[in-house]
Amino acid sequence: MSTIPVGISACLTGQTVRHDGGHKHSRYCTEVLSRWFTLRPLCPEAGAGLGTPRPSMRLEQRGEAVRLISPRNDHDVTDAVMAWSASQLDALADLRGFILTAKSPSCGMSRIRVYNPEGDVVRRDASGLFAVALMQRYPLLPVEEAARLNDDALRENFMERVFLYDDWCRLRAAGLSAATLLDFHTRHKLQMLAHSQQGYRELGRLLADLKRVDLNALADEYIARVMHLMRQRVSPGAHVNVMQHVLGYFRRNTDAALREAADAQIAAYQRGEVPLVVPLTLLRLMQQQAPDAWLARQHYLAPYPDALGLRNRL
Repeated sequence: MSTIPVGISACLTGQTVRHDGGHKHSRYCTEVLSRWFTLRPLCPEAGAGLGTPRPSMRLEQRGEAVRLISPRNDHDVTDAVMAWSASQLDALADLRGFILTAKSPSCGMSRIRVYNPEGDVVRRDASGLFAVALMQRYPLLPVEEAARLNDDALRENFMERVFLYDDWCRLRAAGLSAATLLDFHTRHKLQMLAHSQQGYRELGRLLADLKRVDLNALADEYIARVMHLMRQRVSPGAHVNVMQHVLGYFRRNTDAALREAADAQIAAYQRGEVPLVVPLTLLRLMQQQAPDAWLARQHYLAPYPDALGLRNRL
């Protein structure tokens, strides 16, 4: 797991590459996530040779195009940043995720302001130039802003997507077959069910007859749907539904008192009295005491390292 490659805006690692010569060091990224990820820092502006420190820049609407402009001297650096970004994209094919800097006109994922030449805000829904190029080239790649990782649910969702996408990339590297595709789908079934019951059913129908379709084309459509589904947040009710489904596997072969305790903690989670980790810990204990082969393969019970503590706050 320590070799999972994840891109990151260089300023988030403490590199002094921002326009004012500063940084936006994220200790969560460098001290926590770096235990499982190999962080690969990039800075489009510094990489494009703009220098540090440098005049601040903003996105401006110039006719039909959005340009990256330094308002101090009306210097347009769009082409330089876009050329550098294009030169880097091929080398990012092995990444399993990317953590960007919020509000950056080059690295911001969303909600970036666009100005007119007079300095008035005309839009607030843009993405940074590099972020656009990255997401267009790699639409499956889990992408998030470091500031949004302060939100418990968004942080957990991003991490779940990164580890699932890593599993998929390993599958493709080892060689795609009908058997490996079905095995991937099987071990992630409960995760998909939690994110979207409708999406889960549609994916099952998509894989219903693998002998009659082009397997590579089907795999591309399948993972595109999976990654779209995984972006949806899991509601407490959806977690309750999945956990009750899991509990059903232990109705006959586990201690009745433990089943009752798990059922009570699922209900307590639904009422918001305990975090998600509490009922899930009991379900995992039941799995240890009375192993079920199908449940043993389900990543829902442990989609990422426990030490991340992500479900302690959900």
